[in-house]
Amino acid sequence: MASGPKARRTPGARRSADSESLAGHLTRTLIIWVGGVWLLSVMGVVWYVDREINNNFDSELAEISHRLFDFAARDLDRGNQARAALGQPLVASDPLFSEDLVLFEVKDATGRILMHTAANDHKVFEVPLKPGFVNSGAWRIYTVQHPTRPLYLQVADPLDERREAVNGTLLGLFIPLAAGLPLLALVLRRIARKELRALQWLAGQIAERSGSDLRHIPLPALPQELQSVGDDVNRLLERLSQALDVERALAANAAHEIRTPLASARLRLQTALDHGLHREDVEAALVALRTLSHRTEKLLQLSRAESGASLSRQPVDLAKVAGLVAQEFWREDEARARLDLRIGPTETQWAQGDVDALAIALRNLVENALHYGCGQPVVLEVMAPCTLAVRDFGPGVSAQQLQTLHQRHVRHSADRAGYGLGLSIVHTIVEKHDARLDLFSPPPGAKSGLEARIVLHPAA
Repeated sequence: MASGPKARRTPGARRSADSESLAGHLTRTLIIWVGGVWLLSVMGVVWYVDREINNNFDSELAEISHRLFDFAARDLDRGNQARAALGQPLVASDPLFSEDLVLFEVKDATGRILMHTAANDHKVFEVPLKPGFVNSGAWRIYTVQHPTRPLYLQVADPLDERREAVNGTLLGLFIPLAAGLPLLALVLRRIARKELRALQWLAGQIAERSGSDLRHIPLPALPQELQSVGDDVNRLLERLSQALDVERALAANAAHEIRTPLASARLRLQTALDHGLHREDVEAALVALRTLSHRTEKLLQLSRAESGASLSRQPVDLAKVAGLVAQEFWREDEARARLDLRIGPTETQWAQGDVDALAIALRNLVENALHYGCGQPVVLEVMAPCTLAVRDFGPGVSAQQLQTLHQRHVRHSADRAGYGLGLSIVHTIVEKHDARLDLFSPPPGAKSGLEARIVLHPAA
């Protein structure tokens, strides 16, 4: 198949197509969802860690306060005399290690400071004198009451340490997220492209198909979703191929069957015009036009049968179908005298099929029998099980001719030009019903003639 020069894709066009690809879309979606879930998880972890860190710091602060209160009370008792002489609060001695420095104040029930650390900011401890925790600016204050004396100890712990611990945890969680997302995007992109190769292959196979190439797509081991798509595409290709075959067959049949009667009608009418419209020539033209109409009807029947359009699968009373067809022919005197309808005394034969299509097939068989039976009787019979039979007692055909009788355009002699198209219609309708067409020449028990049997499936 010829094709024009391919336009070269620019890098920008390639990037645009790639960004809109299914692999790119899946990668972006997965990254957004993974990043979002990860971020929510980090926020939950930070909230939990923050709570646990505060609980741990509070527990340590309470434990330190209880231990410190005992030492502070002793120092306060030893320094009462000196404190009373000076009239000032007692200043606690600094610890041996500077990193162990803890800010505290000892107060009486009235809030008067009795003892405090050297490095102290009294504004930090301007909180209610009530046991428990409270925040004061950048400090966490814990107040504890002496169990036997009217003394209160307030210990201050800086909140910066807690924030640093939470920020360190948060940073430790966000750094892997920031570093891992690009790597995860790259890995997901490679995985998506690898897993979508089957889809790209299927798309390429579909793109290769055209009106002249409707072959089935070979389906290797594909994922379940793509297997379903491939099966549906193959069924569509089969229907398209069948529709194109019907179209081509109708065109071929029309060219073959209509050419002769059309030329004959044109010749007869021209002859009639040249000779002053003789009655014989006009009647001959009418016969040719009647033949053309008959052939056209047969072609339309064949096209409908081959397309399988609107074929239903319903229970059909074969005796009723045979009766309707027989009544159509009995309207003519010759057919009424020759056509005999036989329906056995057995129970009604119900078959699975389409009433209109079966009537068309039966009508073609009766027409052939009446036309080629050479004036002999014709029998239309409903037989068990689910069989329609049409037999004539004319000259019949040979065994070799019988094998090719249903093929269209096959002419075994000049007077048997219609067998092929009519029986081809019957054969096509029978195939659409998954039924069987049996031909006998001569019919069983007869010396000459032709019998055609349509054997259908019984209705459920």
